[in-house]
Amino acid sequence: MGCVSCTTFNILAPIYKRLSNKRCESEFREFWLRRNESILDRLLHLKSSIICLQEFWVGNEDLVSMYEKRLGDAGYVTYKLARTNKRGDGLLTAVNKNQFRVLNSREFLFHDIGDRVALLLHVELLVCFPQNQSADIKKEALIVNTHLIFPHDSSYCFLRLQQVYMILQYIESYCDEHQLPSVPIILCGDWNGSNKGHVYKFLCSQGFVSSYDIAHNYMDIDEDSHKWISHRNHRGNVCGVDFIWLLNPNKHRKPLKESFMEALLGNITNLLQKASTGSVDPLHFFEMDGSYITYSQFCQALAKLGVCGSSHSGLSNEDTKKLWEHLDTDRNGVIDLLQYSRAQNLHPSLLQKEDDEENGGQIKEMFDTSTSTTMIGFNVKNAMLFPPEVEKGMWPENYSLSDHAHLTVEFSLVEMNCT
Repeated sequence: MGCVSCTTFNILAPIYKRLSNKRCESEFREFWLRRNESILDRLLHLKSSIICLQEFWVGNEDLVSMYEKRLGDAGYVTYKLARTNKRGDGLLTAVNKNQFRVLNSREFLFHDIGDRVALLLHVELLVCFPQNQSADIKKEALIVNTHLIFPHDSSYCFLRLQQVYMILQYIESYCDEHQLPSVPIILCGDWNGSNKGHVYKFLCSQGFVSSYDIAHNYMDIDEDSHKWISHRNHRGNVCGVDFIWLLNPNKHRKPLKESFMEALLGNITNLLQKASTGSVDPLHFFEMDGSYITYSQFCQALAKLGVCGSSHSGLSNEDTKKLWEHLDTDRNGVIDLLQYSRAQNLHPSLLQKEDDEENGGQIKEMFDTSTSTTMIGFNVKNAMLFPPEVEKGMWPENYSLSDHAHLTVEFSLVEMNCT
């Protein structure tokens, strides 16, 4: 067999879908039932190995039963997770029992203002390799389904970075707890941000690749960012926000905390550049005396930018302190201009005007075959969006399944040597 597929789809919960009369679809059973039956028809037609749904209406027993029944009859085992504080919607992940055995599941609750969650499945692949490949190869993988908060303003970019950071921390903790060797990781969901944002760059800095962009050879962020879309939001704007991220076990990753601090700094630098006018140096936004920035001046500047302070969506006091410690490398209580400039220039890949690496943000493979273990890995074979018009950057007016397109990626299985 040698290949698996994955579909991610935000199916627009009926409690959020507004009809032309401004009432919610959830008030009209025949409407939401018909639409979700059509969604299930589409999903079962695709026959994907993995299905990850967001805005799944977990609060409605009839809808939940319908999905569990039809997916179960088609050979899927399903897992669902509600958002916290009784939001009504959540996540559903389904895997084909003929292709995967679920070893474990884990629920991640963020407990933030968006009541966001993530659902992890630890699976063993049951598919066969060609005869010339190792019979005893480890065939485990991690699948994560999530839905990040909508960026209502620039401060929400920090919250979205924090949500991704928490997911990656959870994954690290799970691997440590279960003494897992390197395994491929697939992150699916609605990321509520495009390939020009800092979440995209943060995940690339951790070795993840966007499966759709890799499949279509979209490597130039500025040139390729508008070639595809996957969502028309409540403001009428269209953008590409639905991703299936892949991290293979042979990818070298820099320390997670270091990457997170660099991502925060890149976001702050962009805000400083936008706040500065004309030829004024953005660093003068700190209103410093001489060439030094104190912690108090640093916090005041971030508050003016809307990054921290009263906003629940920006940086917490703890994260602000950690970022300061990341910048104050000599621990003398102040940051000079040279330190700040070095912090920016050392990591240009996390700035908005970055030039992506030739391989689309991947970290180069680094492993020593003399001390390596043979593991399963994935190659992106194909990636498709539906409806097909969105692949050309157009949103079809006659599309009614959701306000999101669905993304399906086909992976071929390969052996990988990992340290």
